[in-house]
Amino acid sequence: MSVNSLSSADPATVESTCQQYGLTEAQFRELHARCVSAKDTAYCPYSQFRVGAAILSVEGAFFNGANIENASYPVGTCAERVAFGKAVTEGHRKIKAVAVATDISPPASPCGMCRQFMREFCDLQGPIIMFDKDDNYVVMRLEELLPISFGPEALPPPGSLRVSR
Repeated sequence: MSVNSLSSADPATVESTCQQYGLTEAQFRELHARCVSAKDTAYCPYSQFRVGAAILSVEGAFFNGANIENASYPVGTCAERVAFGKAVTEGHRKIKAVAVATDISPPASPCGMCRQFMREFCDLQGPIIMFDKDDNYVVMRLEELLPISFGPEALPPPGSLRVSR
């Protein structure tokens, strides 16, 4: 699948993106700045692959995260899940937009685990903005990144299932 990168330096492009995805230009710029600066806090001594993330709650609060690696590779945590963990533990469980930044071009998309994690707290129509090393970006709705998804509404209400013995 080929993706069309957009220029964050082009005001008309940014304005169009904001209108399409329900963001203000200030929110877009803040998400961009935060996810790019979050890369500087990444702990990635093994892969040297820095990822920064920034999320915006529906209440208007921003949260940043960066990837954190571990010598036991599967124990590492992605930037997106670090940012979501901060938001959720501070009471922000509805996320309006997500932005991620990497040092490659074209931009990298969130991994499958992060996409499923986002599904818990984001509307399927919410924008996921992915910035590359040159500040160009691709934006997709969560539903496009995680089609036919499984979310909390698919589970029965707590206590409604009877366990047979």
